[in-house]
Amino acid sequence: MTKIICSPGSFIIGDGEITKLANYSSLKGKKAYILVDPFIAKTYQADILSSFISQNLPQTFNLFGGECSKNEIDRHLAALDGADVIIGIGGGKTLDSAKAVAYYAHVPAVIVPTAASSDAPCSRLSVIYSDGGEFESYLFLTENPAIVIMDSNLIAHAPVRMLVSGIGDALATWYEARACEQSNALTMVGAHSTRAALALAKLCRDILFEDGLKAKIAVKQQVSTKALENIIEANTYLSGIGFESSGLAAAHAVHNGLTALDETHKYLHGEKVAFGLLTQLMLENTDNSELEQVIHFCKSVGLPTCLKDLGIDAVSDERLMNVAVLSCAEGDTMACMPFKVSPEDVFAAIKAADQFSQTIV
Repeated sequence: MTKIICSPGSFIIGDGEITKLANYSSLKGKKAYILVDPFIAKTYQADILSSFISQNLPQTFNLFGGECSKNEIDRHLAALDGADVIIGIGGGKTLDSAKAVAYYAHVPAVIVPTAASSDAPCSRLSVIYSDGGEFESYLFLTENPAIVIMDSNLIAHAPVRMLVSGIGDALATWYEARACEQSNALTMVGAHSTRAALALAKLCRDILFEDGLKAKIAVKQQVSTKALENIIEANTYLSGIGFESSGLAAAHAVHNGLTALDETHKYLHGEKVAFGLLTQLMLENTDNSELEQVIHFCKSVGLPTCLKDLGIDAVSDERLMNVAVLSCAEGDTMACMPFKVSPEDVFAAIKAADQFSQTIV
């Protein structure tokens, strides 16, 4: 039985790291292609370029178009102009695009999240969407990013909602890892989970319960605290290794189904994953104490716990059934559950999770 644990070459957390990018980039290549979220570029372009300018190092600076789609990836591949290291700066879709570009160009990726909003940065995986934002496929890469850099001060100034979304994404890590272990499912890299990966997934959950609300309060005040640093690590590194080296299950499959509803496109990945987790726990018929603990925590930090929270409480049963069907699509992670799950099961669990969460005050 093959077991694999995956991780980035280096994981760095520090204040002001965005002004040191040339130092890290020069360890991996001679010319950088910098792919940046447009909102981040407006505020931080001078900081991003400062170390390249001071060291007279070549770079190409380009903006992300909004979706990690095949067309977006191809656009950046055509613009590389000899770059031999890709730096992605921004949110999950920007970073996934940068990783995909690096993969197709056969060069290293340096990943710089500007919020602790998902576990995407550390993984050897890019999630591919249509140009309109509907989930299409997973792109499995051959290696993890060479370097992941987290500027704690920058993250403290990111929107609070981004941090909370990351908490929602990370919260599912342990419960999906547990399901995959029970089913002996293959992980995202086609192997079985290691004890270390499972331990990191569980530690991720424990840190979220302990420091999640405190970290949210810190970001509201735009300050970096020990609690925020812990959540940056949990949301990004622990969840990243935990999901990739232990596996995904129903929570992310339900997320993928929800993307088919136009009403959900304004909600973030982790917000939809959080409700997907409640659906998974309902599918598992987990005991009330565990389910209530997760719901209480989600409500405390502001994660969705019912259909109304995702703006889909008026969606017809027919459209919800379509979500359930897509959640069980061939090749998606619903198959990693330790029992067979039908679309009818998912539909029932969605409806039950929606109603049960409303009984928890």
